[in-house]
Amino acid sequence: MTELRKRGGGGGDPDSSENISDKETDGDDRLGLQGDMEGEGDGDSKADTPDVPLSSADTDNTPQCLNKALEGLPPRWKNYWIRGVLSLAMIFGFFLIIYMGPITLILVVMSVQIKCFQEIITIGYRVYHSYELPWFRTLSWYFLICVNYFFYGETVADYFGALVQREEPLQFLARYHRFISFALYLAGFCMFVLSLVKKHYRLQFYMFAWTHVTLLIVVTQSHLVIQNLFEGMIWFIVPISIVICNDIMAYLFGFFFGRTPLIKLSPKKTWEGFIGGFFSTVVFGFILAYLLSQFQYFVCPVGYNSETNSFTIECEPSDIFVMQEYTLPAAIQNTLRWKTVNLYPFQIHSIFLSSFGSLIGPFGGFFASGFKRAFKIKDFANTIPGHGGIMDRFDCQYLMATFTHVYIASFIRGPNPSKVLQQLLLLQPEQQLSIFHTLQSHLRDRGMLPAAPAHHD
Repeated sequence: MTELRKRGGGGGDPDSSENISDKETDGDDRLGLQGDMEGEGDGDSKADTPDVPLSSADTDNTPQCLNKALEGLPPRWKNYWIRGVLSLAMIFGFFLIIYMGPITLILVVMSVQIKCFQEIITIGYRVYHSYELPWFRTLSWYFLICVNYFFYGETVADYFGALVQREEPLQFLARYHRFISFALYLAGFCMFVLSLVKKHYRLQFYMFAWTHVTLLIVVTQSHLVIQNLFEGMIWFIVPISIVICNDIMAYLFGFFFGRTPLIKLSPKKTWEGFIGGFFSTVVFGFILAYLLSQFQYFVCPVGYNSETNSFTIECEPSDIFVMQEYTLPAAIQNTLRWKTVNLYPFQIHSIFLSSFGSLIGPFGGFFASGFKRAFKIKDFANTIPGHGGIMDRFDCQYLMATFTHVYIASFIRGPNPSKVLQQLLLLQPEQQLSIFHTLQSHLRDRGMLPAAPAHHD
């Protein structure tokens, strides 16, 4: 493979069909398509994966002061303390960001999304940089801008209708938002087609697919994180905290009690850590749900006040955040001698969120482990000492965010009056008046409004 890479496209007549075939085969060999044999063994042999040049992700960037303080410890314990100290620092930073409010959270989510995208695209560039594919990184970032424009434009139209109505340029952008988004994407698509080089057709389409899958994994799911935030900060904080807790507790249980390997993709993961993490996370999620359900700041949907040009978090809490009395099953009554228990309904929902985050969420991490093994890298980057890149920390978070969004849409969310009102404000006056009369007639038929006075000739 190394020899083929040095040779590049080879010599001879570039237009001969034999040479083109050789070049395309050469490219496939470098990608491992012809060496992808389903035999026994690890599947990580040099024949079936591309050679990835050494990157900063493979180097140690632990602060010198921390290295010096821990230099006498065995590597296992040294890594334990580095991960522990940095984990506490990240948790403190997470609390600080929550305190700073919704705008800061949105900006942080967007920054994390961009960094995760950059880490994955950089891996692709490092793997295939010797081919000098034209416009690869430029088009990758252009598509990122297009997709973000589409998703954030949808968010502005949904949640900031009053602001859109007040600003003439925003009205135009909101009305033709999807057409503009499609036109922007189409421009990138045409640029990609024009960039195709005869000897690299397949490789360029591989990288085109690489970029789009990355957009699907990173941008789409980060948009769902923001959608969850607007439903109430509790739907943002609890799922993220569940994944953090599961990650920490599974690591601790595995570190101290781990004996039985869980999955080959992650040799360090153990059944003891997996099971211990599950029960710890369910308990943690249940307690956290109880604590947060008591505060309007966390349970109310995030709204936008056009008069003050600021976010507002004020509401009458919905039923799932109001304490209710539940009758326990007979078997539990006989065991605990309790007949009823007072809970917030959201605590029951937290059990399902915690179960998903503990049992299914880790598969996001296993997926990332398989990806890294395929390209023979330890981490996506070295942004966080002892933890790797940002994507290494958010591989499970994105899967959890998608589940939370689906869970809210399926079991929690009802019709949103504010969104309906915003849609009405976009209509023409005649249409608004027609809807007003229809609604008025409907409410009178249901006895909620007095009957219209009779007209006398």
